[in-house]
Amino acid sequence: MFTLAASATTKTYGPKEGKEIAPGVRVVEVGTGNADIPAYKSIAIVDVVFQPGAHAPQTVMDNDMVCTITSGAFTIKKADKEFKLKVGDMYTCSKGARPTRRRIQARRSACIASPS
Repeated sequence: MFTLAASATTKTYGPKEGKEIAPGVRVVEVGTGNADIPAYKSIAIVDVVFQPGAHAPQTVMDNDMVCTITSGAFTIKKADKEFKLKVGDMYTCSKGARPTRRRIQARRSACIASPS
């Protein structure tokens, strides 16, 4: 069971915080912790910050991920579908998947939560 006590919020980062993975896309490590889920030893929380119009390169997912949009809007393309997400929406990606994420509007967007 997965519950949120409060909605995720968007933090403002400096231009050099985190690691740039593509033009206009930065990954900021927020924290890690032990997992009580048998399939995972630990859980890493990351904030993926997209500037307007930026997109993440299509790469193979290293881990299963649960993501939530904290600001802005996205178009997500998976092998069999394309869908749009807005603030508060969640989506998942499985290990080995090759999703493409593109920021389509608003000031900023983020993807949070990555089991590792």
